[in-house]
Amino acid sequence: MKQSVRLGRIRGITIGAHWSVGLILVIIAEVLAASVLPAAYPHERPVVYWSVAIVTAVLFLASLLAHELAHALVASRSGVKVRSIALWMLGGMTEFDGEPPTAGADFRIAVAGPLTSLAAGALCYGVAAAIHAAGGPRIVVAAAMWLALMNFVLGVFNLLPGAPLDGGRVLRAALWRRYGDRESAERGSAVVGQVLGAVIVGLGFVEALTYNVLDGVWLALIGWFLITAATAERQTANAEIALNGVQVAEVMTPHPDVASGWHSVADFNDEAARSRQDAFPVVDFDGQLTGVVLTSQLTRVPAGQRSGLRVDQVMLPVPPAYRAAPGDPAAPLASRMPLGGQVAAVVLADGQVTGLVTGSDLDQAMRRRKLTTSGR
Repeated sequence: MKQSVRLGRIRGITIGAHWSVGLILVIIAEVLAASVLPAAYPHERPVVYWSVAIVTAVLFLASLLAHELAHALVASRSGVKVRSIALWMLGGMTEFDGEPPTAGADFRIAVAGPLTSLAAGALCYGVAAAIHAAGGPRIVVAAAMWLALMNFVLGVFNLLPGAPLDGGRVLRAALWRRYGDRESAERGSAVVGQVLGAVIVGLGFVEALTYNVLDGVWLALIGWFLITAATAERQTANAEIALNGVQVAEVMTPHPDVASGWHSVADFNDEAARSRQDAFPVVDFDGQLTGVVLTSQLTRVPAGQRSGLRVDQVMLPVPPAYRAAPGDPAAPLASRMPLGGQVAAVVLADGQVTGLVTGSDLDQAMRRRKLTTSGR
């Protein structure tokens, strides 16, 4: 999930939000101000309802962030680097660099989020009960109770056993521990996630036809998202299985064309036009990798600015996870979101660029592997 707004960093983890967060904030605030709070505390001024509703909606987003941070912090303690956390309309997503080293670590990372949501729900319930016992404002009690309910629902829903939900990760960890094969466990969890998503879509249609159209559409949307995400994870798991035992050197484009970072965009455009590549490692005067540049980036630079901009001013940085050696296994590259949508890894030998792995390279390698194994 691409971040539209960067919110800051916590323990080195980039926190951001997709533009859809603004939409869900408005929806939550409207529901609270128009129905939930007036039902609990009637005859109050609209400005009071909206003030409490907006604060409650923001606190709910904070609880979503706490859920994702729990995943991230446990992952960091388990040796898995966390790249970023992005909040969006249907919750949050934590992007990792790498996979958990053991089934036990996988389980701990997965269960941390739902447990945090359940704890947040218990905390909000306790706050509501304390305010009620002290004779505090009923509208605040109603808001706290709503937060408690939403966090309980979030925690329980995420424990459903299907990818990409946290319960799917728990199932993957259990299958991994039982059979000793992470890729097969991931594929099994993804299949369950597809079935679960289809069931939820069906329930959404029933809800829309018999009870409430808006609630039904929302439920079907959640189910559709689960099917889409689970399908992607199943494809990734199949790719990892297909590439099992294959080295990076076998799938890379060897000795790719590179871009000199000190050249202007205008000068390099002429070189890029003669190349068959759409992505280019960027190097400095010593031949050391400094980034990658895509043809799509080059074409977006206005014509009048191309002579004044250097390639290294428009390139993308290459995080350590996207640097590989020729002898590294290729299978982990299949589970990684391509850098700029294209680059799976830049391959280095003795500090020099010796290869480039793109999504197309991985697809071709998987097709070749299937051809060579189909008759066995």
